[in-house]
Amino acid sequence: MLRREFLKTATATAVLTATLPVQAKETLAMSNANFADVNGQHIFYSVHGAGKPLILLHGGINPDCFGSNLAELAKGRQVIAVHLQAHGRTPDTHRPLRCETLGDDVAAVIGHLNLGKADVMGYSLGADVALQTAIRHPDVVGRLVLVSGTMRKDGSYPEVVAAFNQLEANAAKLGGSVKASPSGQAYPDVDWTKLFRKVGDLTKRPFDWSADVAKVQARTLLVFADADSIRPEHMVEFWKALGGGRRDAGIDGSLRPASQFAIVPNTTHYTVIVEPMLPKIVERFLET
Repeated sequence: MLRREFLKTATATAVLTATLPVQAKETLAMSNANFADVNGQHIFYSVHGAGKPLILLHGGINPDCFGSNLAELAKGRQVIAVHLQAHGRTPDTHRPLRCETLGDDVAAVIGHLNLGKADVMGYSLGADVALQTAIRHPDVVGRLVLVSGTMRKDGSYPEVVAAFNQLEANAAKLGGSVKASPSGQAYPDVDWTKLFRKVGDLTKRPFDWSADVAKVQARTLLVFADADSIRPEHMVEFWKALGGGRRDAGIDGSLRPASQFAIVPNTTHYTVIVEPMLPKIVERFLET
């Protein structure tokens, strides 16, 4: 029993803290620091590179999960990396964490920056937030890139769902571990135990956004690892909800869907975000 509970906790921790030691160095190299006061939140964002704006949304717990891929994406774009509520340099408030309200924050940041429309890319929790931004605020989202995201809670494997259901109860133990890690040192103002409790409260809740996905207006790229924490059946369901996988594209490709679908080989949920192949896939989608 203890071993099983340990494995559940470890699974949730891995999903939320993927590549933590790698990312601490990136925090120190941020090009600048900015805050947007929107929706009662004091939201941190950093701007990297120049060109058409791309809003970048991190996974749960780790605001620096993209590692050197952030710099790769910024070679041809203006990348605006946002720290979600209670993460990194964005302080927490009394508000619970919900993908819908976090999506409202992202839309408000886009408005704060007077961008009109911006492309939005998110990973894991950030992918769910990016999806909600597109669902709730279609007028501010150009193209949408979702890396290892889901549209229903059961999109993840049962052991991952079980791990997230235990996250709130294990918050003190997990928070103490992360506090002593490189990310804990990089972000000393974060109350890690409270953050794990709030993320646990978020991830234990059932959700099903499939009907809304079918109405998404933004041209979308879905990206998954070939050994992701997300079931392959759900990946295909997600793709079909966006209008893909319904028929042959024709000899000239004229009947292909507007959105795109990619599976990155030899990666997992915890490594796909720092895979060197990822920026190339994303850039190709954004440029076509």
